[in-house]
Amino acid sequence: MRSMSISSSFEIRVCQSCGLRYPLTEAHPFGVRCPHCLGETRVVLKKEMGGGEVSEEVKSNKKEMRAVLLDNIRSAWNVGSILRSADGFGFTHAYLCGITPTPEVDAVRKTALGAEEYVTWSHHKDAVKLVKGLKLEDWKVTALEEDQRAVSISQFANSRSADSKTLHPFVLILGSEVTGIDPELLDLADHILHIPMRGQKRSFNVANAFSIAAYALSE
Repeated sequence: MRSMSISSSFEIRVCQSCGLRYPLTEAHPFGVRCPHCLGETRVVLKKEMGGGEVSEEVKSNKKEMRAVLLDNIRSAWNVGSILRSADGFGFTHAYLCGITPTPEVDAVRKTALGAEEYVTWSHHKDAVKLVKGLKLEDWKVTALEEDQRAVSISQFANSRSADSKTLHPFVLILGSEVTGIDPELLDLADHILHIPMRGQKRSFNVANAFSIAAYALSE
């Protein structure tokens, strides 16, 4: 359950004692006292929350068959974050497979911030069985994984023609934070993509990786 109601506006306040600058929504428990030193604050800006009409482009994108498949993702926080990003990038459904927690778990809902109301979801015990069924329905399957067969996601995104981007519905697969995507799922994928790493670490957090891939594939 959320600890506070959703507000339609907020204030930017500055503490007159310590100088802390922070946002304050209408229902926030901080009140008008500084959350750092409890000093008195003053309002320097008032603003309405973002919103407005959904653009025709966004409405159109919502109609595309674009899904994400999370297989054995352990962290409820990662799942909730991915659901929130999925809505932002126009994904319409989430297949939650294996031990992946669903929005029935509080931590998923808390991190998703209501995105589970816009991205439909379903739970499946066996992701391999599910993907075999999707392929029979002409879905294109893309896996995000470090693999000898993988190509750079930027190279793949640049090589796609405009027609190929909307010709078939597609599903993007992400796997376990520890063991990666099930090898049988990789064998079923039409494309295996990887995100090039510039530093010393071998991979991104799975929620961050999804956002990078979703953006690249949505362009």
